[in-house]
Amino acid sequence: MIKTDILIIGAGPVGLFTVFEAGLLKLRCHLIDALPMPGGQLAEIYPKKPIYDIPGYPSVLAGDLVDNLMKQIEPFQPGFTLGERAQSLEKLDNGHFRLVTNKGTVHEAPVIAIAGGLGCFEPRKPPIANIGDFEDRGVEYIIRDPELYRDKRVVLAGGGDSALDWTIYLADVAREVWLVHRRSQFRGALDSVEKVNELDARGKIKLITEAQVVGLRGNGHLNSVTIKHKKTGEFDQDTDHFVPLFGLSPKLGPIGEWGLNVRKNAIEVDTLDYATNVPGIFAIGDINTYPGKLKLILCGFHEATLMCQSAFKIVNPDKKLSFKYTTVTGIDGFTATV
Repeated sequence: MIKTDILIIGAGPVGLFTVFEAGLLKLRCHLIDALPMPGGQLAEIYPKKPIYDIPGYPSVLAGDLVDNLMKQIEPFQPGFTLGERAQSLEKLDNGHFRLVTNKGTVHEAPVIAIAGGLGCFEPRKPPIANIGDFEDRGVEYIIRDPELYRDKRVVLAGGGDSALDWTIYLADVAREVWLVHRRSQFRGALDSVEKVNELDARGKIKLITEAQVVGLRGNGHLNSVTIKHKKTGEFDQDTDHFVPLFGLSPKLGPIGEWGLNVRKNAIEVDTLDYATNVPGIFAIGDINTYPGKLKLILCGFHEATLMCQSAFKIVNPDKKLSFKYTTVTGIDGFTATV
């Protein structure tokens, strides 16, 4: 049995940063993740994607952010159970939680921090009849390595941040980049929309709005897509890759059976400390919901910080917590000072 102070479900960026904040309070952490490596979606789905909204980093690759977080928490020596999914949970007579993974690994802790991101997920696929025939043969739902598209022709589809960000990035990588969106308005950041429009005006990419990809053609590998425009009708466009970026369909999985208040596949929390309706269980990052919620990594960092304050009181009910700021104390790590 693995015992710890805070059992963190999810080893993505928010889960990793929780280790740092908990470590400042002398709290031990152990992380569980279904993926075989730390980093969550940043490591598995888009390690080469640049992120622009991390304080102090004008731009940082997702994979590099994970590496930096791992270095930051190294002094606190967290434990990891990787490649296993959190399965069953029960409350023990001593007030602690007993969690068993799908592979039978048993954990015990007085505090559970759910930092599972979007939970279990799968990409949302466009309704194209033969799209399955070209999966991994020119159709990708996630861009893991942008070098795959070096000097290639790429058609992207979508109107959110991911579609906009990858369009901007691939403009300097691919030979041709087309972005197809079914609406004239985008859901992504205004700055990214402006950059995409600018790239289109300069001829670096081709932007087509009020249109959608409705067909795929090829012989063993994709070689063209059929685009249907609202006003001008259908036309074929030669391409080497089609990447529909319509987001992920989240599912809570076994966590949804733990008696937590859930709304639209997200766990409801109190913004005082991101506690759930079950005392001792907290939810931080993209997996939670509350009025005004923004699904940003930096918001998850803030949530983790406040959560750890309440976790300290649960783990150490007889100790007084006084925490104002942090200072570096040398190679031994960090300490909280007053």
